[in-house]
Amino acid sequence: MSGSAWSVAAIFTTAGIAHLVVPKFFDSIVPSWMPGSPRTTTYVSGAFELVSAALIVNPSTRRIGGWLALATFIGIYPANIWAALQGGVKDAPPPLNSAAAAWGRLPLQFPMMWMAWKIAHERKGA
Repeated sequence: MSGSAWSVAAIFTTAGIAHLVVPKFFDSIVPSWMPGSPRTTTYVSGAFELVSAALIVNPSTRRIGGWLALATFIGIYPANIWAALQGGVKDAPPPLNSAAAAWGRLPLQFPMMWMAWKIAHERKGA
């Protein structure tokens, strides 16, 4: 398994579990324009992260896991933009609750999207 696959699987496993264990943190960055409750969105995005991670660690489903991870990264990006526009993640501990931290997170999402894209394009058995 490539370094990208290990990295994305580890990030998504950790984040997916966090979505289920400390959902309040993630609820606060769900944009107000999203349909349904923020908690439902938090749980659904956490489930997508966990499913992506599980698919990535299995060689026979790794490519689909990469595509799902990429779609998930793209799907959650608006929440990160929303957090930055709102001045930070209010339920995060300092300094992670600052606007600077929220804005700083945005460009960090692109290398993760790139890793997911690479996983989706790996040859079978890589």
